[in-house]
Amino acid sequence: MSNRESRPDRLQTRRGFLKNTAGAIAGGTLLSSSQFTLGDPPTVGIIVDPEDLRLHSEPAAWAISRLLDALKTKGMASRLSRSFAEESTSQYQIAIASSRSALARRFLDSARLSIPEVPEALGIIPNGSGRSLLIAGSDTRGLVYALLETADRIVYSLDPARAIWAGAAAVQRPATPIRSITRLFTSEPEDKPWFYHKQFWEKYLSMLAAERYNRFSLAFGLGYNAPRNVPDSYFYFAYPFLLSVPGYKVRARGLSDEERDRNFFMLRWIAQQTKARGLHFQLALWTHAYNFIDSPNVNYTIEGLSPENHAAYCRTALQQLLKQIPEIDGVTFRAHSESGVPEKSYDFWRAIFDGVKSSGRRVEIDIHSKGIEHKLLDMALETGLPVNVSPKFSAEHMGLPYHQASIRELERSAPTNPNASVEAQRRFTRYGYADYLHEDRRYGVLWRMWPGTQRLLLWGDPAMAAAYSRASTFAGSSGMELCEPLSFKGRMGSGSPGGREQYADPSLRPAAGDWQKYLYSYRVWGRLLYDPETHPEVWRRPLKNEIGAAAPHYEEALAQASRILPLVTTAHHPSASNNSYWPEIYTDMPIVSEKRNSYGDTPSPKRFANCGSLDPVLFSSAAEFAGEVVSNRRTGKYSPLDVAQWLEGFAEAAENHLKQAESKGPRPSAEFRRWAVDIRAQSALGRFFAEKLRAAVEFALYESRKDRPALDRAVQHYRAARAAWKTLIDFTQDAYVRDLTFGRERRLRGHWADRLAAVDADLADMEKLSREDVNPASSGAAEGSNSPAGDPQAANSTKAHGPAPVIPNVSYRAQVRHNPVQSFQRGAAVPIELNAGELNLSGAWLYYRHANQAETYRVTEMTWRF
Repeated sequence: MSNRESRPDRLQTRRGFLKNTAGAIAGGTLLSSSQFTLGDPPTVGIIVDPEDLRLHSEPAAWAISRLLDALKTKGMASRLSRSFAEESTSQYQIAIASSRSALARRFLDSARLSIPEVPEALGIIPNGSGRSLLIAGSDTRGLVYALLETADRIVYSLDPARAIWAGAAAVQRPATPIRSITRLFTSEPEDKPWFYHKQFWEKYLSMLAAERYNRFSLAFGLGYNAPRNVPDSYFYFAYPFLLSVPGYKVRARGLSDEERDRNFFMLRWIAQQTKARGLHFQLALWTHAYNFIDSPNVNYTIEGLSPENHAAYCRTALQQLLKQIPEIDGVTFRAHSESGVPEKSYDFWRAIFDGVKSSGRRVEIDIHSKGIEHKLLDMALETGLPVNVSPKFSAEHMGLPYHQASIRELERSAPTNPNASVEAQRRFTRYGYADYLHEDRRYGVLWRMWPGTQRLLLWGDPAMAAAYSRASTFAGSSGMELCEPLSFKGRMGSGSPGGREQYADPSLRPAAGDWQKYLYSYRVWGRLLYDPETHPEVWRRPLKNEIGAAAPHYEEALAQASRILPLVTTAHHPSASNNSYWPEIYTDMPIVSEKRNSYGDTPSPKRFANCGSLDPVLFSSAAEFAGEVVSNRRTGKYSPLDVAQWLEGFAEAAENHLKQAESKGPRPSAEFRRWAVDIRAQSALGRFFAEKLRAAVEFALYESRKDRPALDRAVQHYRAARAAWKTLIDFTQDAYVRDLTFGRERRLRGHWADRLAAVDADLADMEKLSREDVNPASSGAAEGSNSPAGDPQAANSTKAHGPAPVIPNVSYRAQVRHNPVQSFQRGAAVPIELNAGELNLSGAWLYYRHANQAETYRVTEMTWRF
């Protein structure tokens, strides 16, 4: 079988748009008049300018069909017309037009509004009569968004006439140029079912377009960190799984020609469906390794390649793929050694870039930033094609929604060995913006949020999503690509048939697939990446429609719970690698004995108190903070006690709102029972980390000055942390399966219950030390308990306001204000002002550098001005 096949039917042909749409309407859109009890159901006249070429595009035709479907669900009949003169008998009219058309100007001039002439801007403009409405866009994608937004309002409104034709005018423009979702194929048994499932793709891609994502990336080859110990190689080196390349006898041994061709046709169909909804289609090829090291049981070996023909084959295969699937708009590459290509393989990457260029189309090149040189970027730019470099936003995790003021010293410091590898010399590119934000750069910068922190539990905080949106255009960068939930499920050969299922309780399983659990997350992310000032009504519509009065409390409960793990990730960071650190199902880092530690890239001694943060100039470790207390000299960093207080506050607020939500109305649906499980789980995690941070501070004080009461308090806090973890197990043990596989290693799979033994062992070490320390200064608070769980009453009493507050919290930050300059002149001095108010400060020091994380801070003492 060849790789050529007649293309599947499009949603609408371009030339036949008006005829086909009219036929769809004439075929009948009336379902029920239950929404309207007086007289006949309302009729809506759809006025479409036949000369407006944007309305003849596939995305516009598809979006109009979605609008018609929405009207149909509300029992409203529709008919297509070419002018308002034909619609004198319709109760309502909707005019669909490009923003610069005469039809659009009629509405816009009357409303004294204009739609910005920027990509993806939209307008939804009632004419004031309560009967006519304009739906317009500055370009095809803006028009699609306007149509889908109108459909969304209709679907989730109890009174569509009031919501649409009597509503306020809306003009919107995107704040973030690129808003991308990437979906990973990492496991043959777990990912083949969705890859071949056309109904899944139709619903999934429609959802992405409706929530204002403008890019979808399908990623192959990210199942492993390097081509070593590879049991499942399906799509890892993607070309042989998709193509037979003339002139090369390259194949994946064990893969039939029929399955290879099926993969190609499916990829092409996915790309076509993506483009038919107005989205950019990105193909991510993370691995170019054909030889799998120490992999005797690999399921598909690659035959027919050698070092001599590897680059030429990849160039030709990529060129062929881009020519045969012209819907591919861009290609993403991992270009450091984890790609399977040794560093400084300039000839290989020059061949790859030439393969993109020789496709004869304007195809974007996106290069993952880790470990690459600017020389490689220059080679990509020589093609004349658009080039992006894509740094990780917060290491391989989800941190707080800002760009770190610093990176860990482990990443920032350069090796002393002059012969060190490029990756070692440029280790600071491991996460963050590194040195890629040059003002005169010729490439774009696209942030990628790695799925290391929160892989499973539901996330949804509009405030944080808006902040991420604003941060994603920092220094002229282009936007954000999110790795979707469950991205690493089944990674590193840990997948199994049916293994993508996460729920042990069948009643909690989404009927249409696991991705539907995260619909609220997709909505919050997409709408707020498009516009961080989006009105709350937008993300609240589905909640209000389904659960009414309980909706605000569910929303706030999830928002508060969603702040916990990103804060933990930023403040307590034992590893930048997602393969080591998974705070969602945390592998315990010991407070007492370094022998129990399993983390590698963390400072020595490798214990909890010495573990730094993702941003060490802003957050102190427990050991650092204890040193501040002992020396009575504060650095101004956020302390572990600050973080503990915030975590506990988030947990308490989430729990309170959840209780209020559950008290309103009947028993919640499966969707909101899933919400409840995940909100409670994250709240328990917040309480665990809050108490463990306090225990670590107290233990560090005990070690620094042999303060026996501090040891007693450390034991109390640790018992409270242990109690919180036990509560977490209780919340999740009946809901989730016992082996949640996101990798082969124990720390990447299992259940919360599996982690309790390590907590108990560390707590037992601390309790033993407490019993052995006979310092007469002891308060005796920890005596009489040999159980790892300790005294539940004592454990539950250790809140933020007790035991005795011997450690001062930072209280001066809120009283100090920075007054930023409104403008500056290049080359001229810039005044940096700090207003201390009435606070009696001994001094203040300014830390400054370029937007280059490889640089160290310069420090200067600020001068007083009275």
